[in-house]
Amino acid sequence: MKDAAATTSHDTVYLADYAPFGWTVEEVHLTFRLSPDATRVTSRIRFAPNPEGRQDRFFLHGEQLKLIEAKIDGAPVSPEVTPRGLTCDVPDAPFTWEAEVEIAPAQNFALEGLYMSNGMYCTQCEAEGFRKITYYPDRPDVMSTFTVRIEGDEKVKLANGNPVDSGAGFAEWHDPWPKPAYLFALVAGDLVNHPDSFTTRSGKQVELNIWVRPGDEDKCAFGMEALKKSMKWDEEVYGREYDLDIFNIVAVDDFNMGAMENKGLNIFNSSCVLASPETSTDANFERIEAIIAHEYFHNWTGNRITCRDWFQLCLKEGLTVFRDAQFTADMRSEPVKRIGDVIDLRARQFREDNGPLAHPVRPESFQEINNFYTATVYEKGAEVIGMLKRLVGDDEYYKALDLYFARHDGQACTIEDWLAVFEEATGRDLSQFKRWYSQAGTPRLHVTETWEDGTFTLHFRQETPATPGQPEKQPQVLPIEVGLIGPNGDEVVETTLLEMTEAEQSFAFTGLGARPVPSILRGFSAPVILQRETDNAERAFLMAHDTDPYNRWEAGRGLAKQALMRMIAGGAAPDEAYLGALHTLLSDETLDPAFRALAMALPSEDDLAQTLHESSMTPDPQRIWEKREEMRDAMARWMPDLLEKLFHAHQVPGTYQPDAGPAASRALANAALSLLTRLDGGEKARAQYASADNMTQQLAALSCLLSIDAAKGELAAFYDHWQADRLVIDKWFSLQVAYAKPAETAATAAALVEHPDFDMKNPNRFRAVFGALSMSPAGFHHASGAGYELLADWLLKLDPLNPQTTARMCAAFQTWRRFDADRQAMMKTQLERIGAQQDLSRDTSEMVSRILGD
Repeated sequence: MKDAAATTSHDTVYLADYAPFGWTVEEVHLTFRLSPDATRVTSRIRFAPNPEGRQDRFFLHGEQLKLIEAKIDGAPVSPEVTPRGLTCDVPDAPFTWEAEVEIAPAQNFALEGLYMSNGMYCTQCEAEGFRKITYYPDRPDVMSTFTVRIEGDEKVKLANGNPVDSGAGFAEWHDPWPKPAYLFALVAGDLVNHPDSFTTRSGKQVELNIWVRPGDEDKCAFGMEALKKSMKWDEEVYGREYDLDIFNIVAVDDFNMGAMENKGLNIFNSSCVLASPETSTDANFERIEAIIAHEYFHNWTGNRITCRDWFQLCLKEGLTVFRDAQFTADMRSEPVKRIGDVIDLRARQFREDNGPLAHPVRPESFQEINNFYTATVYEKGAEVIGMLKRLVGDDEYYKALDLYFARHDGQACTIEDWLAVFEEATGRDLSQFKRWYSQAGTPRLHVTETWEDGTFTLHFRQETPATPGQPEKQPQVLPIEVGLIGPNGDEVVETTLLEMTEAEQSFAFTGLGARPVPSILRGFSAPVILQRETDNAERAFLMAHDTDPYNRWEAGRGLAKQALMRMIAGGAAPDEAYLGALHTLLSDETLDPAFRALAMALPSEDDLAQTLHESSMTPDPQRIWEKREEMRDAMARWMPDLLEKLFHAHQVPGTYQPDAGPAASRALANAALSLLTRLDGGEKARAQYASADNMTQQLAALSCLLSIDAAKGELAAFYDHWQADRLVIDKWFSLQVAYAKPAETAATAAALVEHPDFDMKNPNRFRAVFGALSMSPAGFHHASGAGYELLADWLLKLDPLNPQTTARMCAAFQTWRRFDADRQAMMKTQLERIGAQQDLSRDTSEMVSRILGD
């Protein structure tokens, strides 16, 4: 066994070292002769010296390729080939490069490049998968038009762009828009389509298709409607029109990500596009709508304008996440969407920011770019866009976006390019704002206040803790939205934007008749941790009177969190003040049912553990779980009549519809059911399970029964009924781990991986078991260490097959320094065991090294 330190020897790539490629690519022609074990790929590429580049020796990326022959201007050449690519002497003038390689898609279990999924050929080239297809300068700043010929017996053969020719055994496609290789896509297989069309605002008719395996045709209608809504929304809100004659989506069972925005040919994980009332929950429908929008919006923010290098990944992803959040807010409930995004940000990105994996929105270096498809790049990147929009205002934001599209269409850009258009369009100096892209960590915003002679003053102080490689932090620009509420509950100062630029800064509000209650950070206007001394009386007041939905929810969360902290740290009883305030809020029929359902959810176990850790207390995962359970029992006993009322009043009659209104009612009714189950032994849940005609109601009932360990019969019946539907059975696997008692979580997962339907090569199935294990804190962190050992065992098995999924799952260990000495020692042992593995992938090696802090 080699020493773990040896795994850190991979080359590091630095932003500061960027230099343009020495040659431009004028056009690319590819021919694929498909065969599962011996696909031949012929490339013909026209190169020319790049006057802005540096002509070192000609190098093309290439991995796991068998080179058959290579030519320059028709003459055979013998390049020097290494495991990472090839070098060759080339003319100091334009030339045509030709190469033929052989690859084995059926043996490509990493799911990068060209691979097979249930007999279907498909590709995934972001970030660096194209180099596993043929030799090429596989970097995002090298853009070219592509013409692709696909030869084979497959019924359907698809590639980027528009179809130009087809016949017996072949199909040809041409993409007229220059693109980098990471956006290349090919699909071939026995597929059927769900067709439709869309007429753009200029009158162009666009052919739309969702391609699926036979038998899945009935699960495409919702996805198609989501696509058409996205196309219309992007025209109306951003002025962006689709630019090809056809738009194809393909559902793929084996896929490392959620979906991929390849130009004109989006490839989707099946779970992110296939939907029906019988097999998909309300949450599934909303997620599918958002992901389809996200990938479509990339057509302009990612494809037509791409990133110069992978350090600029947030330029396309942060902006597109922000755009898809706007879309969902418009399609559904803006307050509920915002609260949901904040919950997700705190759960994933704040944890990242406060641990060994902390990195800036634009990192300075990496060893494996796949490891930087993170919550920081995506979700925090989106928060940065949101702050910028708040600071400049809506009109100036869209003015800057119009300039961005006009100036940079067809280019590979940087954060500097992005900020420059805002500076030009708005006249603002954004040099300090740029720190959001370069500084890691979550700022702490400390607030105190004074009241004197009708003047209320808020005093702010910001600090950002040290993160790996960044011990010192500079003040950020913080847009802080504030409102003031009078003693009678009336708003005396409407939402006002305060712009904080200094380490310490104060803002005064004058002419007030009485001391107000401040509502700070409305709409979660900046991704910070707000630290302010307050009490439960004020929280209850805001929960009752705040006009800002986010802060009203946050006040309730604060009440619940303080109550739980007292229970965990001091053994207090459940707080009646919190229970009473919650009862009042849930009784308010003027509030969105989805908002009330969110208000019933307690702070997560991980959130509580992080709060204890920041308070210099060592979190005990078992005790946190027990006290949350105790609080939920108390919630049920406190308001049984109200819960009964909510459960019955929010049943949705008639045919299932996934729209926001019915989904909100089901969310509230099912939240009530989850508490009522603690009182009636599962009677209502069992009845709902038996009568459910849609997956939302059936799965909610099954979850309730699992929560009280009373689902044995239903669990077996669920499997028997749905065993042929792979996406539903993913739910079956995941639920059992998620609802297992902490002492049984690892054993439950261990038993499930022995089930005949478990397939470690399928990322969805692997995540269903081990994602659920890692996201069950009391179970994963059980004092026995069984969860740590089980996950490490399976990560070692998966790494040789699928390094990308393995590396991402390693993040389960990122909070290891938060816990007691015994748990730390056990997690460190497992991390070192993974790191010491011979031939560990570059992806996993880097992740383990960063988590350990090597």
